[in-house]
Amino acid sequence: MGLGIGLVGLPNVGKSTTFNALTKAQNAESANYPFCTIEPNKAVVPVPDKRLDALAKIVNPEKIQYSTLDFVDIAGLVAGASKGEGLGNKFLGNIRETEVILHIVRCFADENIVHTEGSIDPIRDVEIIEQELLFADIDAVIKRVEMLKKKARGNDKDAKEQLGVAEELLAHIEEGHPVSTFEGIESDGFLAINKDLRLLTSKPIIYGANVDEDGLAEDNAFVQRLKAYASERNAEVIKLCAKVEEDMVDFDEEEREEMLTDLGVTESGLEQIIHKGFDTLGLMSYFTAGVKEVRAWTIRKNTTAPKAAAAIHNDFEKGFIRAEVISYEDFITFNGEQGAKEAGKNRLEGKEYIVQDGDIMHFRFNV
Repeated sequence: MGLGIGLVGLPNVGKSTTFNALTKAQNAESANYPFCTIEPNKAVVPVPDKRLDALAKIVNPEKIQYSTLDFVDIAGLVAGASKGEGLGNKFLGNIRETEVILHIVRCFADENIVHTEGSIDPIRDVEIIEQELLFADIDAVIKRVEMLKKKARGNDKDAKEQLGVAEELLAHIEEGHPVSTFEGIESDGFLAINKDLRLLTSKPIIYGANVDEDGLAEDNAFVQRLKAYASERNAEVIKLCAKVEEDMVDFDEEEREEMLTDLGVTESGLEQIIHKGFDTLGLMSYFTAGVKEVRAWTIRKNTTAPKAAAAIHNDFEKGFIRAEVISYEDFITFNGEQGAKEAGKNRLEGKEYIVQDGDIMHFRFNV
């Protein structure tokens, strides 16, 4: 299961620099002028997990397979994008398939870097982007309502059921409310509509406060305002310095940790995004560990053992018998599978077992 994150923001706020740094792809042009990014940039990157590295030191596998994270960076939006201003909103379709929106917000002052609005105001900037996302959703729902009306006139039962929900949803968002606050968001009708539309304001938002080096250790006034805004909306804020992240691209692990320590932070921007992203979506990882491969498998929290097995192959779920489980802590403490077994830390779990984050698992199945 890949985790898709779509980057949005005004032009020239550091989106492409962030993309370059976080993906280490270095294929998104970044420069000090608006609309530097034209075609969407996409990258699939490994999710660093120090637990996998610790397992590999014990098992000594032929390869390590990390979970992956999908990033999509689109052209910056401006006020009036829905009406064709700037490059318009034609690239928003590229982030509809992502699960989370990472909204990069400029939270530093630098007279050498132009701002399309002429001044630094993170809340104004956020509201511009969120209004454009809402306008895109309104347009999508209007088209869906018209389609459902035509089908309903032809006595399409499903269309009739969805039409009422779609009209209520349209009224809700036309009042300026995001889809995520729609009362009928759990209804079958909404789920059927959103399965196709993947409405932008229905997605969780993580705000990425792009600061200068001085702003990493201590929140500046811009970050404080953004955090207060996010708190009112139950959203998360990640603080990062895109320039620092880009500078660290070629550093080894020791050099990276030393630089972060010197800057007064403990996690890189990528690590923050992964942790917040996983938490926002209710995701976690379990591991398989053998001489051929040590691998992370991404599943949703509260997943049963058979469903977790399906992440490897559907046949594992169909023919599930039981799972052999060792907790990550026990695997490390007793220096591997054999040591854990000798210490009585190997468990056999059945179909009702809820997989825990970091479990090392082997599945027994019969097809």
